[in-house]
Amino acid sequence: MAKSKSEQCYDILKAGIMDGTYGPGHRLVIDQLGREHGISSVPWRESLRKLEAEDWVEIIPNAGAVVKTFDTGAWKRTIRLLARLEGLATALAAENMTAEDIATARALNAEMRDAIANFDTNRFGRLNRRFHQFICSHCGDDRLAAMVEAEWTRMDIIRRSAYWYAPGRAVASLGEHDALLDLIEAGEDAETIETAARKHEVNTLDAVLDHDEQSRAGAAIV
Repeated sequence: MAKSKSEQCYDILKAGIMDGTYGPGHRLVIDQLGREHGISSVPWRESLRKLEAEDWVEIIPNAGAVVKTFDTGAWKRTIRLLARLEGLATALAAENMTAEDIATARALNAEMRDAIANFDTNRFGRLNRRFHQFICSHCGDDRLAAMVEAEWTRMDIIRRSAYWYAPGRAVASLGEHDALLDLIEAGEDAETIETAARKHEVNTLDAVLDHDEQSRAGAAIV
């Protein structure tokens, strides 16, 4: 079935936000979008309302729609939600993952170690997302997997608009990946796996917040 004009507009805008064409703070002008893509204003308005409901854009009275600028608060909310979603998805995926699947996940983790050893943080980030989404893709629930993917995309956009760094966290996360795969391989119960997967995400949040607090304290002393 062919997509409606509104769906086409939504896809254009969402893709532009995700790939950075429409970065944080970018103003989305309906008349300009209409000229560029040959689609009338009504479908653009409908798609913008949908994106606003999904928290991707903000519609400001008398100013129009702008792509949301993500702050530390948005990052906290996103990672906490991702921890819940991914914890459930990982627990469900554990029942469906074969020995070959686990070996594939371990190979991705090994590639991440290589990326860290070579100080290639961009490659590490791409592989890390692949690792998590590979596991969650086995959850057997397409809607849940799509929700996890959406939050990972939001995380990537937030990272592009602001930079958080916690020394040693990347290396620590690799050990947590191994431990999680050990639980899956051993056939541990779903609650144990869900808790481990959720804590893995929360550990990143805690590490970044602790580093941020220490940095502020150091700056205040100076």
